[in-house]
Amino acid sequence: MLNQVVLVGRLTSDPEIVTMENGKKMTSITIAVQRAYKNMDGLYETDFIRCILWNGVASSTHEYCRCGDVVGVKGRLQTRSYEKDDEKKYVMEVIADKVTFLSSNKKTEEVNESSSKDKKGE
Repeated sequence: MLNQVVLVGRLTSDPEIVTMENGKKMTSITIAVQRAYKNMDGLYETDFIRCILWNGVASSTHEYCRCGDVVGVKGRLQTRSYEKDDEKKYVMEVIADKVTFLSSNKKTEEVNESSSKDKKGE
């Protein structure tokens, strides 16, 4: 049996970290993944996929990634359920093992700031 997911998409918001009662760190991110084909209207549709990150992966993603950054996520699908209004609801999420930072606005801003300072110094 194999349960493995690999996704590449953009963060829809800044990651926010939560420290659980047992001391573990967790963050939930949603990534927008554009489909590889156009719909009947000639537009690319996008899927918004929730990913759960734990401990070191959560901390690193919180520290280095911001809304709009492109990330790669490798993990597994997990289904969980909960009760709401006396009705059982099911949620499917990706539990991330690894997050790869593919682009970062922070790095671009730092490069642009350095370039501006270099030009002013000339």
